[in-house]
Amino acid sequence: MAAEQSNNPPPQPPLPPPTLPLYPEMIMGAIEALNDASGSNKSAISRQIEATYGELPAAHTTLLSHHLNKMKQGGQLVMVKNNYMKPDPNAPPRRGRGRPPKPKTASSLPTTDAVASPPRPRGRPPKARDPFAPPSEAKAKPASSGRPRGRPPKKAKVESAVEGGVTSAAPARGRGRPPKVKPEVVAAPVEC
Repeated sequence: MAAEQSNNPPPQPPLPPPTLPLYPEMIMGAIEALNDASGSNKSAISRQIEATYGELPAAHTTLLSHHLNKMKQGGQLVMVKNNYMKPDPNAPPRRGRGRPPKPKTASSLPTTDAVASPPRPRGRPPKARDPFAPPSEAKAKPASSGRPRGRPPKKAKVESAVEGGVTSAAPARGRGRPPKVKPEVVAAPVEC
């Protein structure tokens, strides 16, 4: 058995894959190497990277497109007429979508010395009361016109006494529309 094991060569450790720099570094290096004033398109950047680093992964074009878009959105690259270039250092920073936040002023910023007051309650603030007024005056109701507030209640049905019984003055009506009165048909006498 020892002879069988000696015939097989010992397994060799796998070779480490060639190390490539990160795609953003390769893209920036390619744009600097091309040094075109109007910028470099994606195919020119890809050819420059292939010429510089040789062996690239199978998904090189997908990775390149992804990183170019990511760098463009992050502000590291500017795209003008399908050409990528470095942004101008003197250009103002790119503004994001939506309304910009209000600038913070010194009066709105809390300080360590000041104690934060609770937020104002909702609704209308109460009227100021005189602290020296007697309590009975404060609780007295304002003068009114003599009538109570709100809608008056419905009046009770008027009842009248009729020969010992209690009946209402108006006949009771049911709900809804009253039924149609049908005319009586008089039958003609039949002659025999």
